Amino acid sequence: MKAAIIYTSVTGNTSTLAEIIGEKMSKHNIETELIPVDEFQPERLHDYDIVTVGTYSWDNGDLPIEMEEVFEAFEDQEVKHITTGVFGTGDSFYPYYCGAVDIFRDMLYVHTNLAVTLKVELTPQEEDLHRCEKFCDRLLSEFAVVS
Repeated sequence: MKAAIIYTSVTGNTSTLAEIIGEKMSKHNIETELIPVDEFQPERLHDYDIVTVGTYSWDNGDLPIEMEEVFEAFEDQEVKHITTGVFGTGDSFYPYYCGAVDIFRDMLYVHTNLAVTLKVELTPQEEDLHRCEKFCDRLLSEFAVVS
């Protein structure tokens, strides 16, 4: 089993969350690659059994421009066999809290085997570690069901 975490971050919050999820995955003996969005190669999407996407939300809950290639890769390729999850950080002050997570969630639900989503308020805190563990558990249990 091979997993990828494709992410983008401006403030460092989402990259911290990606690293935490990566650590949790490795504790399950899952070979997991952390891939910053600027290193993403759409043709490699099929190399993975599990792919998680991490994003912040731009402006009023919009998808960051650098995540559009990732979004389109899932839309354009046959990826129904890939178990996916999406996570992100945001500020609930905004009317569309973690809106980019919702945008990815809706698309991944249609095109992949979407297992789980996770939204974290700003910087991941101690109480979020358990939520990250549950995120990984859900990914792995959903993968086990379809494989």
